Amino acid sequence: MTPESHAPTSTDDLRPGPPPGCPAHGPGPGGLHRLHEAEDLGALYEQLREQHGPVAPVLLHDDVPMWIVLGHAENLHMVRSPSQYCRDSRIWTPLREGLVKPDHPLMPHIAWQPIASHAEGDEHKRLRGAVMGAISTIDFRSLRRYINRSTQMIVNRFCEAGEADLVGQFTEHLPMAVMCEILGMPDEYNDRLVEAARDALKGTDTAIASHSYVMDALSRLTATRRAQPEEDLASYLITHPARLSDDEVREHLRLVLFAAYEATTNLLSNVLLTVLIDPRFRAQLNGGQMTVPEAVEQSLWNEPPFSTVFAYFAKQETELGGQRIRRGDGLLFAPLPANVDPRVRPDLKASMQGNRSHLAFGGGPHECPGQDIGRSIADVGVDALLMRLPDVELDCDEEELRWTASIASRHLVELPVQFSPKPPQDVQEVPNHKPVAAQRSDWQIGTAQPQAAPAASQPQPVAAQPQPPAAQPQPAPVQHRPMPDPPRPAAAEPPHRKGVWQRFLSWWRGGY
Repeated sequence: MTPESHAPTSTDDLRPGPPPGCPAHGPGPGGLHRLHEAEDLGALYEQLREQHGPVAPVLLHDDVPMWIVLGHAENLHMVRSPSQYCRDSRIWTPLREGLVKPDHPLMPHIAWQPIASHAEGDEHKRLRGAVMGAISTIDFRSLRRYINRSTQMIVNRFCEAGEADLVGQFTEHLPMAVMCEILGMPDEYNDRLVEAARDALKGTDTAIASHSYVMDALSRLTATRRAQPEEDLASYLITHPARLSDDEVREHLRLVLFAAYEATTNLLSNVLLTVLIDPRFRAQLNGGQMTVPEAVEQSLWNEPPFSTVFAYFAKQETELGGQRIRRGDGLLFAPLPANVDPRVRPDLKASMQGNRSHLAFGGGPHECPGQDIGRSIADVGVDALLMRLPDVELDCDEEELRWTASIASRHLVELPVQFSPKPPQDVQEVPNHKPVAAQRSDWQIGTAQPQAAPAASQPQPVAAQPQPPAAQPQPAPVQHRPMPDPPRPAAAEPPHRKGVWQRFLSWWRGGY
């Protein structure tokens, strides 16, 4: 899935609203709705579903016609049917007939590019094969350790202040730090690169210059790894048997970087926001009824990082969701309305734990190849942040939160929080509240508790041990030992009634 700019709607948000009854902001030709003018896309999707069913006709900028696929099954059918639908916009009828001008706001995302997400057939296999081959070399255990260290480094920047903006200071930084490491350019990660990527995706007046800044970094990486490959994604793309050119390597590095950055930033923001504003959600996490990975999947159902993806195109006349689709028609793949399709989610409040059939990462031949990277960043990053700042709370009313929205996605602008100030932590240390307590290995329910060892043999508390001023206490690693055999009572010990657990074991083994 490719990242889409959210400039068209977010820039309109800064302008005064249209006067009542303004014909330029009413329904378009044929009474069709203009997606880019909708104030509440979620409500519009449900209105379109009621009026037209799972596939609805809409208009884009300049009243360019398009279908939006609202149904879960219909979206899956479209992305899984390469014989009927493709990502090659060169067959799009409005483009061929000149209705889509070169300066159309969505042209940078719809225009065909020689990359895997737009290619078909053997060319698609060659390009995607190189990307998938490079991603398959990632050691995810090492990656998760790096995500944890990056989280500690980023949290160290604001943990002593007792307050932060988790969007500007955390969720926009962690994905970039991790992706720079994966691609092979960790030294390039800094605030300037984060700002450039953010600016390029927002489509501001300086977006072109910001995009060039990022591409210059990727060009330097490509040239360096072509001369001296190492163990990183850029090197594996270059050395893959598909024999990608420098331009192809650079463009796919851009695709991976921008798509992973924007999607994961949105995902992190959405998960953290839900934790902060939904007490039941947070209680499930704190009480162990839900794990962080399960919380991430729930967020992918409720608020996918991309609400729509531009675009698929009909290769032949066909039918979808009761609508006649002509050859050359364009269709928007729409995870947001598909994930709330009442045919698959009749009760939106019901938990989706254990269910990964959402469409947040697409499907079919163009399914997002880096989804496990995004999941890892969100799983580890959210868990490590909440361990470091267990008392973190929203520092404003929920109604004060601001979003920038577009057809493609919805972005949280800021997430102000407060917490008890914490000291910086060693970036090599596993996040925890305190050292792990000593484990009891020789006692079971129903047996006498062992006598305490003499004081001289007991370890001293960590706090009593002298430490250098700048050092942080390291938690002792937990030693995993085999389960001991049940203790046998001494011969001289008076008989006593068996405990509940022992009586259960006796019954299970055939006696009582």
